[in-house]
Amino acid sequence: MFVLGYFLQALAMVLSALFTAATVVVIARAVLSWVSPDPYNPIVRVINQCSEPLLFPIRKRVPYIGGIDLSPIIVLLLIMFLDNFVVATLQRIALIMIQGG
Repeated sequence: MFVLGYFLQALAMVLSALFTAATVVVIARAVLSWVSPDPYNPIVRVINQCSEPLLFPIRKRVPYIGGIDLSPIIVLLLIMFLDNFVVATLQRIALIMIQGG
């Protein structure tokens, strides 16, 4: 049973890293929206391509309020929730399985 516990622990660490990367990408996208970057810049294109799948579903459902796009804030809150809930739960389950109790 401890093997499954270590697997869940590793899965929790990978998910935490992915959530951190997603947070960085969404924040970078929000900062880029304040300036006028060159849309053909490769870094800007990568940030846009990585963040759009996260932001688009929220943008479809939440309208702009006073010309402000709230989707990055909502996505960041969702990422924080998932990081705190899913990762912590997986780590707790893994700890119980590793300890054998």
